[in-house]
Amino acid sequence: MLDLSGIDVLIVLASNDFRDEEYREPAEALARLKAGVDVASSSTEMSIGMLGQRVRPDLLLSEVDVSNYAAVIFVGGRGAEEYFNDPVAHRVARDAFECQRFVCAICIAPSILANAGLLKGVSATCYPTERDNLKAKGAKIVEKGVVRDHIIITADGPKHAKAFAKSICDALLETVPEEPESTAAQEQQIPENP
Repeated sequence: MLDLSGIDVLIVLASNDFRDEEYREPAEALARLKAGVDVASSSTEMSIGMLGQRVRPDLLLSEVDVSNYAAVIFVGGRGAEEYFNDPVAHRVARDAFECQRFVCAICIAPSILANAGLLKGVSATCYPTERDNLKAKGAKIVEKGVVRDHIIITADGPKHAKAFAKSICDALLETVPEEPESTAAQEQQIPENP
């Protein structure tokens, strides 16, 4: 069975008031597939989710080198507004896109991608409060729970956090080369007739 061993993913959290499920579902799904997960934020102090989950970030967003990651995930929740016009968050999103990494955002966080200039002409979804902003920045709004447009994956909120996590995992699994058949299977060739 394929897994994501040796693949690292970055999750970007607000310094506080992230949406718990939008962090937890991708983090747990990636861990089950043996991917490495780092958490970045504007602070390395404990971040507390809107529903009380506590996460201590591994590194500052300003320290991120996206070339170390196969995907970058921006988590939503009220706190994600801190990155709407944040040049560091925009650099991370743009660098990930330019390096052909998966760029993912859920709930209100797709506005970070839109404000970074990544959604022009891209099919995307988001929490309803952000639709006008995405449209103004050139996104093609699709009213679905999760939308994937090449390397950009967006979701509309916590009720689709599990589907968002699955879409990210499926996208990453597509990049894993299939293992060659075992040598025993290769040696069992049909003998030629004498």
